[in-house]
Amino acid sequence: MEKLLKGAKVEWKALGEVIISNTGGGTPSKAKSEYWNGEIPWASVGDLSIDGHFIKKTRNHVTSEGLKDSSSNLISKGDVIVAVKISPGKMKIAGIDLAINQDLRGLKLKDEISAKFLNYYFQILILQGTGTIVKAITSKDLEKIQIPIPPLPAQEEIVRILDAFTELTTELTTELTTELTARKKQYNYYRDQLLSFEQGEVEWKTLGEVTLPTNNIRWSDTDHSYRYIDLTSVSRENNLITETSKITARNAPSRAQKLVEKDDVIFATTRPTQQRLCLINDEYAGEVASTGYCVLRAKVDEILPKWIYYCISSIEFKIYVQENQSGSAYPAISDAKVKEFKLPIPPLAEQERIVAILDKFDALTSSISEGLPREIELRQKQYEYYRELLLSFPKAEVGPT
Repeated sequence: MEKLLKGAKVEWKALGEVIISNTGGGTPSKAKSEYWNGEIPWASVGDLSIDGHFIKKTRNHVTSEGLKDSSSNLISKGDVIVAVKISPGKMKIAGIDLAINQDLRGLKLKDEISAKFLNYYFQILILQGTGTIVKAITSKDLEKIQIPIPPLPAQEEIVRILDAFTELTTELTTELTTELTARKKQYNYYRDQLLSFEQGEVEWKTLGEVTLPTNNIRWSDTDHSYRYIDLTSVSRENNLITETSKITARNAPSRAQKLVEKDDVIFATTRPTQQRLCLINDEYAGEVASTGYCVLRAKVDEILPKWIYYCISSIEFKIYVQENQSGSAYPAISDAKVKEFKLPIPPLAEQERIVAILDKFDALTSSISEGLPREIELRQKQYEYYRELLLSFPKAEVGPT
């Protein structure tokens, strides 16, 4: 920091001292269609949720008549836009001329402060705001916020360093995400190849032929509590049960009916192309699943539970589901139709060999899926650390924030 400042003092000023103007906004009447879908970009707080410094497009547009007949104002390209409601302190720089609503303020800065520097500084501020439903700060309080004003060359160098960090973090995140996607595609490809057999090469049977009947719970006969496996209980990311709720006969939802046992495979028949499925382990044996699941219990003298699991993870099963589901708003497939799906049934020894290979692939993909997000999070924390370090300046007295 001393090298950046080169001995220069850092003055602290209220935001109001370093702006030329502080402009509010408004919303044209929604009742008048002639005010909307015009040529003028019109920003709200949601439009500030973008990467980078600049806001260059908005979700809504207004007409010149709508702008004229409302309290909205046009903010010039290069001015700063800051939220005073909903997400107080969220800031971007206008990359184009645009109008703003009443939850935003447009700030025209004096030459002594860089818009990018101010934008970075606001990223480390925590503005509490007031209000129980919608958090807000007043325009007056906004102008009281104390801002460090290092010399412009120092501001520009800080911005350059942080821009470089941001670019590196973004590149790394993109690379890691691309790597994860590629590994998943590779895994899916090899899985589908290993599960592919020609007709006549092995015996083919329906799921119904290689699974056993399952039972529903009789709530009138039990006073025990159970963990309820709802449709949202199974993660689509890792095909594991991540959360359940405790239920009894008193509070059980009507869909809480299906008893599951260890090594059952459950497949969600509502929105089935999402392929929400899992293999029941010891922890959830004897619990209750939603009727939104088809429960597949293997005839273990013919088929491995994991063979069923991998087969219904395949692209062939997904295509089958797409062709046999019904309903547009809530597409679904019946248990009976699921059990009509034909799958290859090689000898158990061959099933075991292929399952062992797929288990290794699955473990590798899972470790990557867990490790890459952690790496991304680590890089983000590293960036935030250096950002705060570069934007921390000593001051004698803390101003209001």
